[in-house]
Amino acid sequence: MTLYRITGSLDGLVAPVMVAAFDGWIDAASAASNAANHLAGDATTVATFDPDALFDFRSRRPVLDVIDGVLRHLAWPELAVRRLHADGRDLLILHGPEPDFRWRELGADLQRFAADAGVVQWVTLGAIPAATPHTRPTPVFATASREGLLRPGTPQGPDGLLRVPAAGISVLEMSVIEGGIPSVGFYAQVPPYVGGPYAPATIALLEAMGEHLGITLPLGGLPEEATTQRAALDAAVAAQDDTRAMVEQLESQEGDDDEAMPSGDELASEIERYLRGQDE
Repeated sequence: MTLYRITGSLDGLVAPVMVAAFDGWIDAASAASNAANHLAGDATTVATFDPDALFDFRSRRPVLDVIDGVLRHLAWPELAVRRLHADGRDLLILHGPEPDFRWRELGADLQRFAADAGVVQWVTLGAIPAATPHTRPTPVFATASREGLLRPGTPQGPDGLLRVPAAGISVLEMSVIEGGIPSVGFYAQVPPYVGGPYAPATIALLEAMGEHLGITLPLGGLPEEATTQRAALDAAVAAQDDTRAMVEQLESQEGDDDEAMPSGDELASEIERYLRGQDE
């Protein structure tokens, strides 16, 4: 008995790529989950997963609509795979909340699902807080399960050892790799002072993945959102001396090299600082 149920056709897929992103861990500013949700908006659902088996509803509660004093609708957390044909490529988009339970079982099920669907590559999307300012292009670094998967010139890293609490999506990725499917990951670096959705990072992830796959992915209204958010951040920074000083320091650290690869220690330090800020 698997945790998933096939709800749509997988016929006719040609060398599909599975794209995976969860909200929660390694999803700073919701950049990765928003990228997956953006792609899945016009896609067809082909598989759903048992929410009762995967989620703690006390920590991730369903949303209740109460209209004129009457309980009308419950929206439950949903993990699903959706099918999208984009610029000549078939994509299977795995997205939703990060599951609370049964990661290893889910990994084994996804390994089986990917094999049955003929998936040729897995792509993880993520986003992490990093020492980068919003006044520079969003840096994206990549990971790969073996040499030769990434295009020449793609920044791969981070340098050295990065030891952090594992994300559920990373557990699933490793399970798929063990099943013989090659994988890559793209991780946007988000300014540490960004507190809400950050469209520039979402765009950077979509562009990095599109370049990797040799396709152009639709951006929709994301560029306009990015422009609006840049103006709001500029105004907020100008009004706060401490934030302005932080931005100036980050700009001076970056210098002229927008593609500088952070070390594992640097990223771990930023993640720890981010988590402290969440606790506060």
